[in-house]
Amino acid sequence: MGDDSEWIKLPIDQKCEHKVWKARLNGYEEALKLFQKIGDEKSPEWGKYLGLIKKFVTDSNAVAQLKGLEAALAFIENAHVAGKTAGEVVSGVVTKVFNQPKARAKELGTDICLMYIEIEKAEVVQDELLKGVDNKNPKIVVSCIETLRKALSEFGSKIITLKPIVKILSKQFESREKAVRDEVKLLAVEIYKWIRDALRPPLQNITSVQLKELEEEWVKLPSSPPKQTRFLRSQQDLKAKFEQQQAHTGDQSDGDDEEETVAAVDPYELLEAVEILSKMPKDFYDKIEAKKWQERKEALEAIEALTKNPKLENGDYGDLVRALKKVVGKDANVMLVTVAAKCLAALASGLRKKFGTYAGQVVPTILEKFKEKKPQVVQALQEAIDAIFLTTTLQNLSEDILAVMDNKNPSIKQQASLFLARSFRHCTQATLPKSVLKPFCAALIKQVNDSAPEVRDAAFEALGTAMKVVGEKAVNPFLSDLDKLKLDKIKESADKVELAGGKKGAGGGGEKKPAAKAPPPAEAPPKSSAPPRKTQTGAAGKSSAGPSKKGKPTCAVAGKTKKTPESKEFTETELSVEVCEERAAGVLPASCVQLLDSSNWKERLASMEEFQRAVETMDKVEMPCQALVRMLAKKPGWKETNFQVMQMKLHIVALVAQRGQFSKTSAFVVLDGLVDKVGDIKCGGKAKEGLTAIGEACSLPWTAEQVVSMAFAQKNPKNQAETLNWLANAMREFGFAGINVKGFINNVKTALGATNPAVRTSAITLLGVMYLYMGAPLRMFFEDEKPALLSQIDAEFEKMQGQSPPAPIRFTKKSGAVEEGDEGEEPEEDGGGGGGGGGGQDIMDLLPRTDIGDKITSDLVSKIGDKNWKIRKEGLDEAAAIISEAKFITANIGDLPMALKGRLGDSNKILVQQALTLLQQLSTAMGPGLKQHVKALGIPIVTVLGDSKPNVRAAAMTTLQAWVEQTGMKEWLEGEDLSEELKKENPFLRQELLGWLAEKLPTLRTVPGDLMLCVPHLYACLEDRNGDVRKKAQDALPTFMMHLGYDKMEKAAGKLKSASKDQVLAMLEKARAVMPAKPAPPAKTGGGKGSAEPSRAASASRQPASEDVVDNKPEVKKVRGGVAGKKGAAGKKPAAKSQKDDEDRSGPIFILIANAKEQRIKDEKQLKILKWNFTTPRDEYLEQLKTQMSTCFAKWLQDELFHFDFQRHVKAIGVMIERLESESDATIGCLDLILKWFTLRFFDTNTTVLMKVLEYLKLMFAMLNRENYHLTEYEANSFVPYLILKVGEPKDVVRKDVRAILTMLCKVYPASKVFPFLMDGTKSKNSKQRAECLEELGCLIEGYGMNVCQPTPAKSLKEIAVHIGDRDTSVRNAALNTVVAVYNVCGDQVYKLIGNLSEKDMSMLEERIKRSAKKTIAAPAKPSATERSQKEHPTNPNATFLRKPLQDDPNKLNQARQNAQHSESSHPSIPKEFQLDLDMIEMDQNRVCELPDLVQHKLDELLEPIMIPEPKMRAISPHFDDLHNSTSSTINFVISQVASGDINNSIQALAQIDEVLRQEDKAEVMSGHIDQFLIATFMQLRLIYSTHMADDRLDKRDIIKLYSCIIGNMLSLFSMESLAREASMGVLKDLMHGLITLMLDARVEDIEDGQQVIRSVNMLVTRVLEKSDQTNVISALLVLLQDSLVTTAPTMFSELIMKCLWRIIRFLPETIDSINLDRILLDVHNFMKVCPKEKLKQLKGDVPHRTLKTLLHTLCKLKGAEILDHLSMIENRNESELEAHLRRVVKHSGNLSGLKSDRGNEKTGLRTEDRMSKAKVSDILSEIFKKIGSKENAKEGLTELYEYKQKYSDADLKPYLKNTSQFFQSYVERGLRMIESEREGKARTQTSAVIPQHGVDFSLSSNNEEVKPAVYYERLKILRQRQGLENTSRGVGGSEDEPQQRPPISSLLSSKPSVASSTDMLHSKLSQLKESRELYQQEHNAHSHSPTHAHTRSASPAANLDDLKKRLERIKSKRQ
Repeated sequence: MGDDSEWIKLPIDQKCEHKVWKARLNGYEEALKLFQKIGDEKSPEWGKYLGLIKKFVTDSNAVAQLKGLEAALAFIENAHVAGKTAGEVVSGVVTKVFNQPKARAKELGTDICLMYIEIEKAEVVQDELLKGVDNKNPKIVVSCIETLRKALSEFGSKIITLKPIVKILSKQFESREKAVRDEVKLLAVEIYKWIRDALRPPLQNITSVQLKELEEEWVKLPSSPPKQTRFLRSQQDLKAKFEQQQAHTGDQSDGDDEEETVAAVDPYELLEAVEILSKMPKDFYDKIEAKKWQERKEALEAIEALTKNPKLENGDYGDLVRALKKVVGKDANVMLVTVAAKCLAALASGLRKKFGTYAGQVVPTILEKFKEKKPQVVQALQEAIDAIFLTTTLQNLSEDILAVMDNKNPSIKQQASLFLARSFRHCTQATLPKSVLKPFCAALIKQVNDSAPEVRDAAFEALGTAMKVVGEKAVNPFLSDLDKLKLDKIKESADKVELAGGKKGAGGGGEKKPAAKAPPPAEAPPKSSAPPRKTQTGAAGKSSAGPSKKGKPTCAVAGKTKKTPESKEFTETELSVEVCEERAAGVLPASCVQLLDSSNWKERLASMEEFQRAVETMDKVEMPCQALVRMLAKKPGWKETNFQVMQMKLHIVALVAQRGQFSKTSAFVVLDGLVDKVGDIKCGGKAKEGLTAIGEACSLPWTAEQVVSMAFAQKNPKNQAETLNWLANAMREFGFAGINVKGFINNVKTALGATNPAVRTSAITLLGVMYLYMGAPLRMFFEDEKPALLSQIDAEFEKMQGQSPPAPIRFTKKSGAVEEGDEGEEPEEDGGGGGGGGGGQDIMDLLPRTDIGDKITSDLVSKIGDKNWKIRKEGLDEAAAIISEAKFITANIGDLPMALKGRLGDSNKILVQQALTLLQQLSTAMGPGLKQHVKALGIPIVTVLGDSKPNVRAAAMTTLQAWVEQTGMKEWLEGEDLSEELKKENPFLRQELLGWLAEKLPTLRTVPGDLMLCVPHLYACLEDRNGDVRKKAQDALPTFMMHLGYDKMEKAAGKLKSASKDQVLAMLEKARAVMPAKPAPPAKTGGGKGSAEPSRAASASRQPASEDVVDNKPEVKKVRGGVAGKKGAAGKKPAAKSQKDDEDRSGPIFILIANAKEQRIKDEKQLKILKWNFTTPRDEYLEQLKTQMSTCFAKWLQDELFHFDFQRHVKAIGVMIERLESESDATIGCLDLILKWFTLRFFDTNTTVLMKVLEYLKLMFAMLNRENYHLTEYEANSFVPYLILKVGEPKDVVRKDVRAILTMLCKVYPASKVFPFLMDGTKSKNSKQRAECLEELGCLIEGYGMNVCQPTPAKSLKEIAVHIGDRDTSVRNAALNTVVAVYNVCGDQVYKLIGNLSEKDMSMLEERIKRSAKKTIAAPAKPSATERSQKEHPTNPNATFLRKPLQDDPNKLNQARQNAQHSESSHPSIPKEFQLDLDMIEMDQNRVCELPDLVQHKLDELLEPIMIPEPKMRAISPHFDDLHNSTSSTINFVISQVASGDINNSIQALAQIDEVLRQEDKAEVMSGHIDQFLIATFMQLRLIYSTHMADDRLDKRDIIKLYSCIIGNMLSLFSMESLAREASMGVLKDLMHGLITLMLDARVEDIEDGQQVIRSVNMLVTRVLEKSDQTNVISALLVLLQDSLVTTAPTMFSELIMKCLWRIIRFLPETIDSINLDRILLDVHNFMKVCPKEKLKQLKGDVPHRTLKTLLHTLCKLKGAEILDHLSMIENRNESELEAHLRRVVKHSGNLSGLKSDRGNEKTGLRTEDRMSKAKVSDILSEIFKKIGSKENAKEGLTELYEYKQKYSDADLKPYLKNTSQFFQSYVERGLRMIESEREGKARTQTSAVIPQHGVDFSLSSNNEEVKPAVYYERLKILRQRQGLENTSRGVGGSEDEPQQRPPISSLLSSKPSVASSTDMLHSKLSQLKESRELYQQEHNAHSHSPTHAHTRSASPAANLDDLKKRLERIKSKRQ
């Protein structure tokens, strides 16, 4: 019992896992109660049981398991997290529950599975159940099948995917277990309920008995479709609807929904694909070409058998299709033609969409073959072409079909029309847009009038079908020329048509469906056409109310239009003269008719006046227009000689046309006469009026075509010129809609070639007007013209550039209803292709195209596929020549596609590129017809994106973009081709393809559903091994989601493995947040489009002029019909609105919000918003920018900036330019957003906008410069890279402006930071951009010196030098010029910097350097004045760097460089660190007059490159808020001012920094800048000491003020320990050096308040000692003491250093734990090596010696024997004096108690040391002589022996030499003498070569070998300093033997410190003093273990050199 009671107390979750089954049972029971009790589905309590649920269902105890199943079911039903357990729990149910004998267990298991389905886990459950079906245990199989059946029955086929279930049926029907067979039979019956006959094909393989049984069961099923009875959690709305219906015993409306469900499953999808290509007979291709028809038949029958498989595996069927096509087209045996056609039909059915690739090749052949009369052949061909149609689109086949519609053979025409009729049945309104329908209708109308009755009937059927599909309203505009009889016949055909949708299901249902769909189109016209009709009537009334030409108005306005003609356009038959006279007599006065042909002109005039009055009063409907105009044409007609009568006559024509129902028949009567008079001086005006009136009545396009052809049929040049003038004006008045350019383009060409200049001028003017509407494509028609004429045309086009077409003021009277129809559907045509897409496409259609099909011969195709690459190349060249010769071609290019496809996979990459170039050429030549070649040729282009060579990939991408421009995206996304490409595991292909999709998808409004096929592969890419692929996939994710929706994407992710799934779902959530919105339909932007004009023209042509500026969408909709007349109420509202807008625009355009910019910077850093970084701007960036702008831009301005019309952009920029000065602060506040918006404009192609943008940018950067504003890195990063893109623009004027902006940019942003952007620009694919960037780099180096080269000059120069070998000449030249610019700056050192170049490149460079030998510059007398004058004109908009050598830009920098480098050119090997020595410049008396300027500007250059050419101060607010929030670049900038040569600048900068340091909350911004600040400070101290104090012109009070600021700042800084501890050792050393020198400066004491300064310095030194890092400060003091002793500085200097050391020693007990003893002891060791005891004893006092001993003694006292463990950094410890000393002190530390005893024992200590040394002597010497004796190390041994003798001069070597040969002894002596003489010689060289001395020019020996050790030594010093290690040789002034070289005390501050400290750091990298420690850790390790360390300090320079020599030799020997 005790055991039982144990588990009772356990918590529920632990009970459930207990080993005792009763405990588990109890746990399950309690869990069940708990699960039913928890109310919140998201309660944390559920989480405890997540891992246990599987154990619930798989419990080994049957009783407990039952309860566990109940509890699990309750958990799944109620817990939100239950879905996570689906996989493991269902798996457990299948394996451990379904095999149980208890029915209750199985029932619960099934319920669990169904509950998981209900909580959206259907796929997981289904997968597990299907795995269970493969289990060996039949019980499990039966239960799984039963569960699947129940799931299908309850949830339906939309939730349960049937395809995988259907696959298992056949196998299970073969099971040996009857129970399994019975259960699978029930499942098959259930499936049949849902998909009906779609189940039959997959079950063809089961036994006939089983099939019969199934058939019997299927017959019993009810005909009504089943309904879903159980619903998912997400389908609760459906559940409610279902329950409601159940309550009302069902509802009829549900039938439609269910029918859709039935149709949803395609039998094809349930089939397994069969691979047949490998099964084809091997000799098929030989046999199919055989001469005997029996062999050909055998081959075809084999293929027929294979293609009978209903579903075929995808593959390359190109060869097979070509073979079959050849049989169909050329085989004489009709039986074989029939078989081949059947094979094609079967292939198309089996491959479906995958066959679309080949459709374009086969259809023309089949259509041509319809000439065969035999019914069986025709039937087979019909089946083939119908099957092929289903694999592609009508649009793709349109070219081929239209080509045969004019065929002479009536059978071909008939079958083509019937094919169209059948095809239309499969279309919908969406898939049969007007753009496709229009050409078909035109062709069919011709056939309606054909002589052959069968052709006419077929045409009627096709037109009737089209009418049925898209509705009468859409078709009627194309049928305007047909008479009523024919229209009725078409309608009759339409009524008989049964659409594809109606064939399925029962007959009644089939009939109802089309009938139900038909009414909406029928009702649409009245709704849509009524409003325009009313407004049109108003318009007609205004223009003197003539008769309307509207056809079939379903709701005309009573009283206005009494007559309702049957067709849209009013037509009438030609009347005889008698009828006309009779009708005219009925409406005209009798006298008028009689006098018409009077011989007296006055009577004729009177008659005309009566005629006019009668017409004016006549009713529109009753006016017999044709009769009236025929009366006017009656003799004398148009030969009238009196101009007054003629004018009246022409005026009457215009009146009749305006007021009556004027038909084209009437127009023909008068047009000839009008054209004849149009050039008449007196009557021309009236003639033009008449033409315009006819244009209104009969449409301008028709009138224009007639008038122009008539004018050019005459020879009268005046008439021709005036006709063209009239047409130009008419186009402006009517707009361009519907103009058939082809109709009169030839006449325009004739006019251009006319001898009469007036005709030519008129033609050019007309072209200018056409250009307004058509744009660039118009020029294509005239490319063959003479150059002189072309230049005139271009000049006219140039005038029109940037203008938008005027709003139309006249309209065709019949246009109301027709145009409305046009508008409604036109936007669909473009498929999201953009505003002007429709117009552009139409213009491309106008171009005369050549059919090159005949030229693509089989020889050419075989050439392109030849084995020899040269022949292949020839073939490609020939094809390119054919295309370029034809210019514009039709879609028929024969077998060229397959040949080119082969070349895209060519092993020769040159041919691949050539093929791509040819395909680009093809895209331009073919235009929209390219669509049908997308599958055959387009997809292979995508494959090339996977090529390993970047240039091939780039070419493929360019080709792809060119194709997409012509075809749109729809064709590419249809089918599986794209997903197949993405499936390939090629990282290049994947990243290129995904990048392309990410760019294109956001621009589309709709995409085919096939895009879903790409999603699984997209998910695979998200986890690709390649980082770039992953990134591109992440970028593409939101663009896929915008079309497919989150839910579909999430569902697709459900199929992934659990690990992948979680990752993908997280990414989907992120993508959901940045998902771009779908682009708005073009209809909104265009305000209603015309059929053949770009949107900009359309918007103008559809709206009244008064409303042109209003962006008010509802209003646009109101005036969509394009009406000028209704200016009443509708016109007033927009006008009032625009007035209100104008009032709003008077306010500020930018709103300044405090800290808004800083917040944006912060958000971007924290990744809350997208970083502004893209290759092309995507919608999410656009939306983000809009959101950010909405708070700080005026609403109206933002609307203008994001308007679709570029003109609005230009206006907005104009306003911004106007307000630039007045709102400069707000402009700066919004600067980041303004710059971002401009980056978007850089991606526009409109030159007008671009030029305006650049104009604004120039003015803005000039303003920023005046305001002393400095760009932040955030602003620069989001703008400069995109500006640099434009530097490669082809237009010179753009490039010039961009260069000017880059020049100005360097005034507001450091040139050194612009440099990397330009370096990135040099990597561009655009050669022009590369060249320009290289030029700019050269200019930066010329203007700012080598400091701009980031990250280092060497790295930058190597990258620049690569371009010397570029293929492009301009790039090569630019690279050479840039390197020459570097040469001009740093001489021969350039060869080192550029690294290794090829011989060719190097020779080019040397040649260029020779040619551009540097010219010397005469330094101007007043450089500052020159510079000032440059500074005064920064706003010159075209200012740019002069692309010339240095002499063109004489500024201070160049003088400084010239003066400082006079010796440099002769020493090319001088490293960068030694190019300019500040100390030498400051102390060199020879150039003392120039010192202030030189020092000032050189310092500025060192400290902050952005200060060149003159230091500029940003006017920072005294409160430093801006600084606190800006980037570190601003702090760098202010710190750089501290070292400024201008005292006021320095004081101002110090004051600002002091303000920060005084505020604790802001002081942390200085972190990371401490070393930089301290360097700047002591540079300023040095400057004051050497320059300002010596300058009598300066007021000493200013100097004191500057000292006070410096000391105040330092005190503030060193009062904060966290900041103080950041100071490094080298910097502290220099700082202490400067402060102590200041304390000893007698000149300061003499000045008023000088004493106070020195007292403050004293306090500051104390503060520095207390607060700094103790290790650093002790090291700094030791090094300073060592230097002061070596250089014999004044005693006071050394004493003050020692006082500091004593002070630190006093605090050692408190600070010992924070000190790095290893480093301190290393410094002491080095000190003792440089200043040994002997040397210290020679000094006057023993204080230094005592100080050192006290320090060591204190350390020993505090650490004891442990101190000896801290000698790890000392190499060769045995030789170290320090170790011996420490051992001695530690040993006697028990007796030592203070300094006295230490002194007392000093001698003893020395003796002990001597004894220890002697003990080691023999070992050391033995080792040395061993080395001398060995061949390899002899030299090293001699060197060590020499050094040993130098160190221990009394050492006795005789004992070691006495046993050796005389030769060996003399060898040793000779070696020692050589080393001695060598060192003595080099000691002198080294003092002048390595260490610059004051009073001597800085020059190096010309012997390069001797220079090298010094160079390496300096490098070593810098590296050691960076690691925090101490440098060894600290001597500055040479050895003791050279006292004359020692500097005076005044040199202490100005001399270069021997430690490679601040100055070296400045030289190497000023802006980044805090280098990453990890980066240098490796170097540290390398140096700390190298043997060089022990020898790094010695007493003299000679010793240094020896050490270095020795080290170098060691390195060499190691490497060998």
